[in-house]
Amino acid sequence: MKLRVAFILMLVFIGLVSMSRAQSWERLGSRAVNFGLDRDVINVGAHEGAFTKLKIQVTGAPVNMHRVKVEYMNGDVQNLQIKENFSPGSGTRIIDLKGNKRIIQRITFFYDTKNRAKRRAKVHVFGRH
Repeated sequence: MKLRVAFILMLVFIGLVSMSRAQSWERLGSRAVNFGLDRDVINVGAHEGAFTKLKIQVTGAPVNMHRVKVEYMNGDVQNLQIKENFSPGSGTRIIDLKGNKRIIQRITFFYDTKNRAKRRAKVHVFGRH
């Protein structure tokens, strides 16, 4: 009887941990961006798990984002036309990824910066399971 109760409690705990993980944002990576027109890559990989949503946040300095390319482990590619000028502390809306939960291999973002203060912006990418 005690073994059965311990097993049920363990299943409840695993379920609660899974639910909280599914609702929280996980940082997939960050890059300090260069000045001018450029692109940067964040490698994610299968060890991070599968994701259904993304969001991007910018800190430090403004960034003019052009597009984001999401490459999945199965070879599929999703191009996100983001064309927006982000000020420090701002970010994208929540972006739904196509398909069900997807394992992301890499995220490439294309941008330009015109920063007279010469501060480098940092782009942070978050995923939700």
